[in-house]
Amino acid sequence: MTTDRVIEILKQFNIHSIDVSFATISHGYINDTYRISLGSRPRYILQRLNTGIFSSPEDVQFNIDLAIKKLHSESYNAVEFLRTNDGSTLFHLNDDVFRLMNYVADSRVYSISANETIAFEAGRIIGMFHKLLDTEDIHDYKIPLADFHDLTSRVAQFEAALNTNENTNPNAQALIEIATGLIPEFESFQNVDLPERICHNDTKLNNILFDRDHKALCLIDLDTIMPGYFHYDFGDAVRTIVNPASEDEKDLSKIKFDLNMFEAFIGGLKSSGLKLFKEEIEFLPLSAALMPFLHGLRMLTDHLQGNSYYKVSYQDQNLDRCMSLFHFTELALNSEDHMRQFTEQLK
Repeated sequence: MTTDRVIEILKQFNIHSIDVSFATISHGYINDTYRISLGSRPRYILQRLNTGIFSSPEDVQFNIDLAIKKLHSESYNAVEFLRTNDGSTLFHLNDDVFRLMNYVADSRVYSISANETIAFEAGRIIGMFHKLLDTEDIHDYKIPLADFHDLTSRVAQFEAALNTNENTNPNAQALIEIATGLIPEFESFQNVDLPERICHNDTKLNNILFDRDHKALCLIDLDTIMPGYFHYDFGDAVRTIVNPASEDEKDLSKIKFDLNMFEAFIGGLKSSGLKLFKEEIEFLPLSAALMPFLHGLRMLTDHLQGNSYYKVSYQDQNLDRCMSLFHFTELALNSEDHMRQFTEQLK
């Protein structure tokens, strides 16, 4: 990315300035994201979509535009997308696809936190997201990523990678054995009939925008909005809220399941007023283990396929992420009874 290219893109959104600078925001694994300043003041967030992953960017943005219409309330400040001169929220420049959002002043994100207020607020804002979209017809939405969190499909991809890629890395071999042993733990989730909702599908903590007082404002990185189960959003949030270590942590002793943070998260979710069905509540504790396992399995599969999906800065980074996620999965499975004491309060 160059300043001249940023200026050219901004013109398409009817923003004319030559006093432009930009900085890369690096916490995402998929898209390229930049904070754009006019003069010394941050004004916009520019994203280049990874069309290798999102092969139908129009479908991605269709879902976002549809959901955004409902994501407005005193308790939820939706992301504001700017439109090009021809009224689109996407701009094509050669082979690249861009979109532009207003920058929220004094906002921040957290990749990890030990602050129970942040955990509470994360639960509240995820609950509000679902409450505001509760009446949406799932059939009105596109499916830009088929079987995104489907365990059966992810296991099939993993097994296909095993059959087509000879990997002698001992760390990979150890993780393959762990994965194979964990898969049966989630058979009950595959066999239950749960209601579908419009989900965010990527509710890790750093996809929640907060203000300076730790109040959650909204969810960001909306590319994966589509039909799914509430458990996807619940489990993804829990894995990043109750664990004080990062996904890349190599020291497994630093990976924890903080029940105080979990209790605060449940309190925030309850405060949102979101109503869940009895069978949804029953499977919430298992989903807190399912989602880290799914992410770990995907990262292991990606390593076996040559690191073609997730951004990595070194060859075995996906293996380190996988080991961290599998270790947390086991902690979550061991914490199911403790979690259930709190999730029962949602009935």
